Amino acid sequence: MNLDKAKKRIAKQVKKGFDGYPLISLAYFGVTADCANKVEVTFLADKAAEAQVQTFSSNTDAREDETIQSVLVKIIERAEPKTVTEIAGVTVSR
Repeated sequence: MNLDKAKKRIAKQVKKGFDGYPLISLAYFGVTADCANKVEVTFLADKAAEAQVQTFSSNTDAREDETIQSVLVKIIERAEPKTVTEIAGVTVSR
């Protein structure tokens, strides 16, 4: 899938806002705020459920990695969440 198309599809889902559970949350992490080399996908079936977390890593910026962004779209499509959230920016982790 094209990188721009994947990013737009994810942004469209995020823009819908909270609509209940199941919920998928995307969070980007990196050594600096400019480059996210890791993305965590968290799935919550309902408010009381234990979170299921999957992590993807990249040597470059994961936000600009076509493969990772395409996988995120596929995960969202298959999970059929009512809500998709994205933590703004890159969380700096060392």
